[in-house]
Amino acid sequence: MKPAKSGLGIVFALAAVKLVAHLLVASRYGIFRDELYFLACSEHLDWGYVDQPPLIAAIAWFARHVLGESLLGLRLLPAVAGAAKVVLAGLLARALGGGRYAQGLSALAVLVAPIYLGIDHLLTMNAFEPLFWMGAALCVIRWIQTGNDRLWIGFGALMGLGLLNKQTTLVFGFAVVVGLLLTPARRAFAKPGIWIGGAVAGLIFLPNFLWMARHGFPMVELLENIRRNQRDVVLKPLALLGQQALAMLPLTAPIWIAGLAWLFFAREGRAYRCLGWTFVVFQAALILTGGRMYYAAPIFPLYLAAGGVALEQWLSGRGRALGFVKPAYAVLLALGGIVLSPMFLPVLSEEGYIRYAERIGMQQPRLENHEMGPLPQLYADMHGWKEMAEEVARVYQALPPAEREKAAILGNNYGESGAIDFYGPALGLPKSIGVHQNYFYWGPRGATGEILIVLGEGDRAALEAKCASVEEAAVLHHPYAMPYENKPIYVCRGIALQSLWPQLKKWD
Repeated sequence: MKPAKSGLGIVFALAAVKLVAHLLVASRYGIFRDELYFLACSEHLDWGYVDQPPLIAAIAWFARHVLGESLLGLRLLPAVAGAAKVVLAGLLARALGGGRYAQGLSALAVLVAPIYLGIDHLLTMNAFEPLFWMGAALCVIRWIQTGNDRLWIGFGALMGLGLLNKQTTLVFGFAVVVGLLLTPARRAFAKPGIWIGGAVAGLIFLPNFLWMARHGFPMVELLENIRRNQRDVVLKPLALLGQQALAMLPLTAPIWIAGLAWLFFAREGRAYRCLGWTFVVFQAALILTGGRMYYAAPIFPLYLAAGGVALEQWLSGRGRALGFVKPAYAVLLALGGIVLSPMFLPVLSEEGYIRYAERIGMQQPRLENHEMGPLPQLYADMHGWKEMAEEVARVYQALPPAEREKAAILGNNYGESGAIDFYGPALGLPKSIGVHQNYFYWGPRGATGEILIVLGEGDRAALEAKCASVEEAAVLHHPYAMPYENKPIYVCRGIALQSLWPQLKKWD
C-alpha cells in the first residue's frame, strides 16, 4: 500500500506540472477556428449539430458564461482535463498492480506526449474524450478484479457521456465489446450487468440519436462529402501507426508496446487480455475507415499504464545492475518531451517556431489536403480571425447608412462566421450568417440579400452569377493564417438569398 500512496503523490505532482504548463501559454497566438465554432454553437444549444454531438457546445457555454471569454478562461477546462488525464494514467497503472515507478512513468509519458500537449491546449471535444474512455477502461479493470457487475453501469454512463462528446466513442465501445468476446471475459454477457450498462449508455445517447434521426443523419452526408472531396490526408496502415508513434513521442513507444505485450503474454496481464484486443480492434477500425491520426490518442493512456507496470516488473527482476535505468529513462522522456513540445504547444513565437521546425527537420503531421503557409494548420488556424473581423467592420461601416441597416455578413466556413459572431459585437457588426456545417441550419436570420458582405469566396464568377452586382471591397491577408483565408471581401447586391438558401449548403 505504501508504494501506491507515494506513487500517487508523484502522479498528482506531474498533473500539476501539466496544468501549469498549459495555463502559462493559454493566451499565446489566438483563438482557434474550431473554438469559434463551438462558441457559436453555445448560442444555439441543442441536442445535436451537423458535425458533433451536443456536449462541447454546453461546455463552451459554461466556459463563456462562468470563466469568461478570455483565452485563459476558454482554455482552463481543457487544461484541467489534461491534468486529469495524467492522473487517470497513474490510476490505471495502480489498478493494474503497478507501484510507484509504474504510476509515475505512465503519468510522465502522458505528460510529455506531444499530441496531448496540442489537444489539451484547445477548447475542443478532443481534450475531454480520453477521460470518458479511460474512466470506462478503469471500470473494466475493476470488474475483472472484483466481478462486481454494478461497474458496468458506470461503464455505460461513461460511454453514453462519451457519445454525447464525440461519435468516435462508438468505435472504442465496439472495440471493448469485441475484446470481451475474444477472451474469457465474455462471461460478462451471461449476466445482466453489462446489458444494463449498455441500456444506460443508450438512454444517455438517445436525445442526440433522435436529433440526428430527425435531421436525416447529416453526419453521414458530411462524411461522404469529405471522402468524395478528398479533404483529409488518408494514410496507409504503417504510416498511420508511425504518425501515432511520433505524436505520442517516439520515446514512449517502448512503454505502450510493452503494455500490449504484457496484456497478451504476461502471466499477470493475461487477465486483462480483452483490453489488448481492444487496441487491435480499434486500430483496425481506424485503418478501415480512414480515420485521422489523432483519433487514436484517447486510447493510449491505458497502454502506457500497462507498459509502466510491465517495465517496472521487468526491471525489478533484474536486481541492482539495472537500477540506473529507471531514473535514466524518466529523465530521457522528460527531455524528449521538452524537445518536441514546440511542435504541438505554442511555447515559441511564430518566427521562433518556424526556425525551430527547420532546425530539427520536423513538422506537425498533415491532416488535410490544403495549401500550407509558413505555419502548420494547427497553428495557422489560431491566426487572422480578429483581423478579419476588423476588416469586415471597416467594409461594413463604409456602406451608406441605408444599406448598412439591411446588410448581412456571410461566411464561407464556420471559422469566418464564428469570428464575426465572436468579435463582431464589439465592432458594431450584426451576427454572421453562414452555409457551413450547422450555420446552414441557423439560416439567413432574416437577411433579404439586398446587401451581402461575403467572406471566403474564391470564385468571383460564381458569385456574380447569383448577384445583381459584385464589388471587391477589401482583400484579407495575414502572413500566418491558412492561405485559403487570404481572399477578397465582396459586397454583393441583389441576391435572392431566401430562395437560394437550400442550394448554398456546404457540409465538408
